[in-house]
Amino acid sequence: MEHALSPATLAELRRPRPYPAVSVLTPTHRRERGNGQDPVRLRNALTEARRRLESDPAVTRKRRADVVAQLDRALAEVDLTHAEDGLVIFAAPGEHQVWSLARSVPERVVLSDTFLTRNLVSAQAADRPFWVLSLSADRVTLWNGGADRVVEDHSGGFPLIHVRENFDAERLMRIGDQPSTFRDEGTRQYLREADTAMSAVLREQPRPLYLTGDQAALSLMDEVGSVAQCAVHVPHGGLAHASPEAVWQAVKPVLEAETHKNTTTVVSELTAARGRRAFAAGVDELWQNAREGRVRLLAVEENYRTTVRDDGDHLVPAETGDLDARDDIVDEIVEQCLETGADVRFVPDGALGDAGGIAGVLRY
Repeated sequence: MEHALSPATLAELRRPRPYPAVSVLTPTHRRERGNGQDPVRLRNALTEARRRLESDPAVTRKRRADVVAQLDRALAEVDLTHAEDGLVIFAAPGEHQVWSLARSVPERVVLSDTFLTRNLVSAQAADRPFWVLSLSADRVTLWNGGADRVVEDHSGGFPLIHVRENFDAERLMRIGDQPSTFRDEGTRQYLREADTAMSAVLREQPRPLYLTGDQAALSLMDEVGSVAQCAVHVPHGGLAHASPEAVWQAVKPVLEAETHKNTTTVVSELTAARGRRAFAAGVDELWQNAREGRVRLLAVEENYRTTVRDDGDHLVPAETGDLDARDDIVDEIVEQCLETGADVRFVPDGALGDAGGIAGVLRY
């Protein structure tokens, strides 16, 4: 199952497909409580997808058989024992993908000529992805981080391995000591290569970067390259060879402090925007401004969800299952704001006070 959504992957997912491109969305559960219904929901969603394919006169028999086979292959790849909060299956003639999301999605089946990506985009933003680069004298490891985990990532050719000479007999006889691990030229060149590789990763997928290692390693990385200057330093050695859980535990306190600082900054910006009449709140007001490209900063409480319908002039509250109900309007707003260059921040529940779960700073 897929987890990481890069700009290149998103562009590929948004590419038009031969009809029908099928998107199947269903909520899932991380823990045993409640996840007994996950297989039932998934089977029901796929049954609905097959029914829609069968009843659609625009779908030829050959193409229907192809897409149904792709849905079956996708189902075989689903591992609900490691479920997160949402599951998305894409299937089109000759291809399929399965995405596990750390954000809930509405139950939905869509047949179109493109895949439905807004829930992936919103989940990616809510996940607050980051990189961790762990330094040691013989290995530099890259970790892909999200809301509650890190996993090793092989982008940019990582991990980088450095084989060092352990003993220099001539130097020992000449001056009586061995060179410091992070002073010899071989190690300096090795960390320059790591800096170059990480710079390329950041150009392709810009994210906050956390740099871990002994203080000597962090200092040398700062000296020989550029990425250390824009990274948060975490002076914790041994993580280049560690487990993902050990890395997560090491960076978690730093992430929590950053989240608190960012939330304070967002709330301050929203407060200032009220004073100069550049403030918007609520899904109706923000949806209108998002479509006009007026939102500069969008703040969303992490678990805020609402269902609405469009009455022609405004979005009004609705119940799930109502005719024309839009269950994922929050994700629509997030995607639209990102498309128009807004800074989208997810904040802890309750942080926005009386703004009703979603608020923004307008450009004009």
